[in-house]
Amino acid sequence: MDTRIEFLYLSEPDMVKAGVKDMKQCVEVMEDLLVTLQKGDYVMGGRNHNSHGCMVTFPDKPEFPGMPQNADERRFMAMPAYLGGRYQLAGMKWYGSNMDNKQKGLPRSILMMMLNDKDTGAPLALMSANLVSSYRTGGIPGVGAKYLARKDAKTVAVVGPGVMGKTSLSAFVSVCPGLDTLKIKGRGQKSLSSFIAFVQKECPQIKNISVCETVEEAVRDSDIVSMTTVVRDDISTFPYIDESWIKKGALISLPSAARFEDDFLAKRCKLVVDNSKLYEAWEEEYPYPSYEQVQIIGTKFTDLKHEGKISAEDMIDIADIITGKHPGRENEDEIIVYSIGGMPVEDIAWGGTVYNNAVRQGIGIKLPLWEEPEMA
Repeated sequence: MDTRIEFLYLSEPDMVKAGVKDMKQCVEVMEDLLVTLQKGDYVMGGRNHNSHGCMVTFPDKPEFPGMPQNADERRFMAMPAYLGGRYQLAGMKWYGSNMDNKQKGLPRSILMMMLNDKDTGAPLALMSANLVSSYRTGGIPGVGAKYLARKDAKTVAVVGPGVMGKTSLSAFVSVCPGLDTLKIKGRGQKSLSSFIAFVQKECPQIKNISVCETVEEAVRDSDIVSMTTVVRDDISTFPYIDESWIKKGALISLPSAARFEDDFLAKRCKLVVDNSKLYEAWEEEYPYPSYEQVQIIGTKFTDLKHEGKISAEDMIDIADIITGKHPGRENEDEIIVYSIGGMPVEDIAWGGTVYNNAVRQGIGIKLPLWEEPEMA
């Protein structure tokens, strides 16, 4: 028997060569992924097989020397999954996060991903995953814009001009050819300048850029509103959006958190989620009230369901819209709030696609695991 195992190592420059920044392809892959999820051809962690992952956080007052102290975005997280369909891969994204990284010129989170043979468990690839994660995070909002935004959408607002804002905008532009105007609301000049430079380089379709002083200014008259701010475990700090600010027919895309009046969410907009089973899993893992703990708007939807203000049927799965089981946008005035939770299967779908690109193009470094195992 041939017991030799080797795997492909892909650095971030390798990933770029293999197409990790190809947002058009990423949106197509995310759309296929969402339909695959609807069919049930996947397994994520947890007893219900829909867990986002397993997170390690730290105490506020560590009693041992050297143990990290709890802080904003201070964690380690493992996100394992199996994905069937055209992917047929198992794998896990693993990362550490520390807001202080920014002071060292590093990303807040540093991510790696392992892809494995679904049958033997043998490693297939170890890859840099910051761009995998960033682009798949933008790809899911892109799918939403394809099916939920008005066809004549022209103006997009980004509140929170960080990495998620950049890739979400890139995805919106890839599916909405009429977008030409951008409104940005940020907290600091450094992030605003970085965002504008990204837009000028990566999104030449955008001809008009304006920086807004308030969330209200950004939201008003925008056809797509993308909220990608980092929030704390306190609902009172979530950005607030008043219903009167929202343009008729707007799509509000939320891979992050925001505050709305309950009556607006329950009665005067359409509620769409990326995968309803993910929110059911969060309901189990983080019992009511969930929103303050998870900080993804879909958990606010489940809180409203718990309170009897909406029913389960009011939370529409985007895959049901893609496959025609449920209507998407039903009129030009309809306001739609779209929740994006983030799932490890997304990383496997996009990471696996880029891995296959790399194999075809001979990109990366092959590393040996063993010629034959010492103990088998």
